[in-house]
Amino acid sequence: MSKAVFQLEALTCPSCIKKIETTLNKTKGVEFAKVLFNSSKVKTEFDESQIEVSEIEGKISKLGYPVLSAKIS
Repeated sequence: MSKAVFQLEALTCPSCIKKIETTLNKTKGVEFAKVLFNSSKVKTEFDESQIEVSEIEGKISKLGYPVLSAKIS
């Protein structure tokens, strides 16, 4: 299991949280996704054999939230 934190542009509404978390938590290979509203970050845990960081980043961007950086651990 791998972890990644995505830094987004500033989030402006609480509904952004639900939109991102719902999409990622329904994504195959993503075990956990949590949005930190005040810091505009998305913490994830995922199975790297099922999904790549770039795919998670793409899903977030497709929702309309540009990813500024990704930190993998």
